[in-house]
Amino acid sequence: MRTTPVLLALLGALAAAPAQAQAPDPVADSIVRNLTRGLRIPGQGDAVTAPVTPLDPRSPVQAGTTAPPDRPAVSLMITFATGSAQLTPQAEAVLGSLARALATPELAGSRFRIEGHTDTVGDAGLNQALSERRAAMVRDVLVQRYGIAATRLDPRGFGESTLLVPTGDGRAEPRNRRVQVVNLGD
Repeated sequence: MRTTPVLLALLGALAAAPAQAQAPDPVADSIVRNLTRGLRIPGQGDAVTAPVTPLDPRSPVQAGTTAPPDRPAVSLMITFATGSAQLTPQAEAVLGSLARALATPELAGSRFRIEGHTDTVGDAGLNQALSERRAAMVRDVLVQRYGIAATRLDPRGFGESTLLVPTGDGRAEPRNRRVQVVNLGD
């Protein structure tokens, strides 16, 4: 059989596709480690006992959460346009990593609360509504773009009620403007 350049190109692209799909994603790996902290996962040996801090200070994965200590969680710097639920390009990349993490075998059977949080700048009522819209946006993107089942995701807004970094009123604190993902189990 004679191979043509088009056929060779197609075969090359098909051979490269699995390698691209398996490219390392350190953000997704960090999310998985944080969301499985303390859980026993069949076939994975002993449970991870402590949250894993980010490898790089520029990582969108934050070291702390405000989740109950018995619930594995991760705080993510998912950024939005000021005063809106419109995702930034950086947020789009973080959501891709979050989707890859939620699709892993370790997390595929779990449900998650997607929490929106704000800082203390602005009216508390407006911040509450904004955090609800942002949590819903994250859920919608995970469902519509990445195929994560909506039944696995419970979006909730917390506004400025659960600060990661305690501040006074009217203080801009980027670490408080976050999306926290809490593993609710099966």
